[in-house]
Amino acid sequence: QAQVVESGGGLVQPGGSLRLSCAASGFTLTRYLVSWWRQRPGKEREMVARLSVSGDVAIHADSVQGRFTASKDDAKNIVNLQMNNLKPEDTAVYYCYAESSDGYSGNYWGQGTQVTVSS
Repeated sequence: QAQVVESGGGLVQPGGSLRLSCAASGFTLTRYLVSWWRQRPGKEREMVARLSVSGDVAIHADSVQGRFTASKDDAKNIVNLQMNNLKPEDTAVYYCYAESSDGYSGNYWGQGTQVTVSS
């Protein structure tokens, strides 16, 4: 079955870095809009980064601008989220979302990966 799976989460100290990966299974990400979302404790799920279908344009939320970088690797069929200078407020479950650009293929949410930033 088609799905996306996030990985790379974990516990990191403030100021540290993590790289999350979103791997597609059962389909290719070539023609999908892929975005990264997070849900912080007690808050609504929010978009933190969004890649164009081609993967050459990335938009990042103001809260992570300059610290997070989303990128797409078509050869490996994955999307990455490099997170630097992590802050405690970055603690959240991070999700990958793939939106079909063809109008008929399905859209897929990943299961989420926990990122905890704490001393």
